[in-house]
Amino acid sequence: MHEETASALSAFDIAALLVVASALLGWFNHHFVKLPHVIGLTVMGAIAAIGLMVANAFIPGITLDDWVANTLQQMNFTDTLLQGMLSFLLFAGALHVDLDRLKVAWLPVLLLSTVGVIISTVLVGLAMWGVGMMLGLSIAPIWYFVFGALIAPTDPVSVLGVLKEENVPKSLQSAVAGESLFNDGVGIVIFIILLGAAISGKDFSFIEGAELFAIEAGGGVMVGLVFGWIGYRALASMDEYALEVLITLAIVMGGYALCSSLHISGPLAMAVAGLMIGNQGVTFAMSDVTRDYVIKFWELVDELLNSVLFLLIGLEMIVLTVGGDVLVFGLLAIPLTLVARAVGIFVSTKTIPAARLQDKGAGRVLWWGGLRGGISIALALSLPPGETRDLILAATFAAVLFSVLVQRATLGRLIEKLKDEHAPAVEEDKAQGSPIPPPA
Repeated sequence: MHEETASALSAFDIAALLVVASALLGWFNHHFVKLPHVIGLTVMGAIAAIGLMVANAFIPGITLDDWVANTLQQMNFTDTLLQGMLSFLLFAGALHVDLDRLKVAWLPVLLLSTVGVIISTVLVGLAMWGVGMMLGLSIAPIWYFVFGALIAPTDPVSVLGVLKEENVPKSLQSAVAGESLFNDGVGIVIFIILLGAAISGKDFSFIEGAELFAIEAGGGVMVGLVFGWIGYRALASMDEYALEVLITLAIVMGGYALCSSLHISGPLAMAVAGLMIGNQGVTFAMSDVTRDYVIKFWELVDELLNSVLFLLIGLEMIVLTVGGDVLVFGLLAIPLTLVARAVGIFVSTKTIPAARLQDKGAGRVLWWGGLRGGISIALALSLPPGETRDLILAATFAAVLFSVLVQRATLGRLIEKLKDEHAPAVEEDKAQGSPIPPPA
């Protein structure tokens, strides 16, 4: 009993370990490996995990892998990730979306982030259910749809860096960021609803699910509008950068706490609030000095959280039991999620004339640039421990790793190819940019 207490780590100890490990691996990657930061942390986290397992197998008395596994198991991922961290990530991402440019493509963005997410969730769920039956896996069918919901959201941070480097039009950058932002919020709501049904063991009802979605999503949007307006008025009433940064932090933490107590979507609320602060607040309520501090503060928060998440998904390999079935399940998740994404984009942008993407090449950029990232990792890590979690973690790891290592690495080539074809969607835009430049 004493040994268990002594070996237990506090929340601060765990946070310190993650931040220190992220910093050390990030420094090593920057100086020696020289991969893009997020890619480097993912790869090095996985290499560290493999190294610990090899050391444990060949060096008697070495139990570092067991220690890391126990440390990971002590973390309450549901409280830490699902109930807080996602709101910070979505608020930070929303600050970089140009609302004026987004209005031009509001219908395709709306359909992509709602209809597209639902289609992707259903198709991935059905396909992975088929894979599970083929492999003889004995898990409830609804868990396949839980995976479909958590892998549907896309991460704009990595892809926006590539789009900026390639000088694609700001309108396409805003469409990609806007779709990613809202499909994150919608995907999280669907995930929470499906996860609740999966854990309770009750039969899932589409009518009840739709009602819960309307309440959670609608309530989240309303709270986001209210907190965004209050924050805007507070920011406009002063010119004190330290206090204004604190106000933006209060919007996220206070708004999320209220959403938690009301049982509505905190992440979606913070996405809406971030849009308001990133557009109205930055343009009309902040001085140049304050704007610089606010944007850099939230870029740092976003970078830190993504660094920790990508390190965690690499280290989680230690606690995964990677057998043949798990490996096949994970590898098949890669093409199936890509096909589902393609179908979701096609249906969302082709069936309604007004929602069609006018510029040639935009659909291909949206498809291949639909990178999975920190949001999917956070949702997967928040699942309850067990065999089902291991399967879903393996599939998430495979899809995210492919997304980061292959899609992100080749997106620039796709854009160059489209430019050679003179595709309007990627032709360089000389117009002035958005109120907040995309993150580097």
